[in-house]
Amino acid sequence: MQIFPHLDVLFDSARVGLRMGLPAALERAYGSDLWLPPECVVANFVESVDGVVAFPDVSGESGAIVSGGSVADRFLMGLLRACADAVLIGAGTLRATRTDFWFPESIFPDAGNLFAELRKVLGLPERPTLYVVTGSGHVDRAHPALRAGGVLIEGKFQPREILAPIRGAGHRRILCEGGPGLFSELLSAGLVDELFLTVSPRLFGRWTGDRRKALAEARDLAGMPLALLSVRRNGGHLFLRYRCG
Repeated sequence: MQIFPHLDVLFDSARVGLRMGLPAALERAYGSDLWLPPECVVANFVESVDGVVAFPDVSGESGAIVSGGSVADRFLMGLLRACADAVLIGAGTLRATRTDFWFPESIFPDAGNLFAELRKVLGLPERPTLYVVTGSGHVDRAHPALRAGGVLIEGKFQPREILAPIRGAGHRRILCEGGPGLFSELLSAGLVDELFLTVSPRLFGRWTGDRRKALAEARDLAGMPLALLSVRRNGGHLFLRYRCG
């Protein structure tokens, strides 16, 4: 029997929209079934208690460092990918992770068969389509994620123009996994519906010019209000869900 990390439910009012119909083992791990808007842009990030999301000088993906390798965080990432029609990232995120495919089972292979079962229930293709935004076009076109069907969105586009080809391909639930710059662009344009934010019990510190990135980068969001939808916990990690705007 597969044993998954369990997220203790401390608060949950997010039971509107479309019920995903999680397989029993995934429902037990998440603490309930999962509801998402039928058409939405959902973002998922992990940040430290002092607000660090990404580092400029690490080899590999910053999220694993920030989360401290949290198994529960990886589980949630896989679950959200399994429910998504498409995954959207920036070129910097692609460059930082040279071997990932951004498939559900890539981040949490132990639940690969259940993620596949869930996608069948939802009437989705075997895996979500990866979209990579690049303003410069300077990406490794031999990256395994691109060879496996990832799509490049090349050029200097406004946020709505970034989403246009994804919507045009018929994708309704879009999962944005970063980086902070792309997320901020979409958020400032009012295009992000929900934010899943894992708060990791770690402190990294900041100093002038360190280029460490916070959740929202290079945008004045003017105190944008968020509505808390749910709070879950696994050990010292908090799993927050917000409605944006």
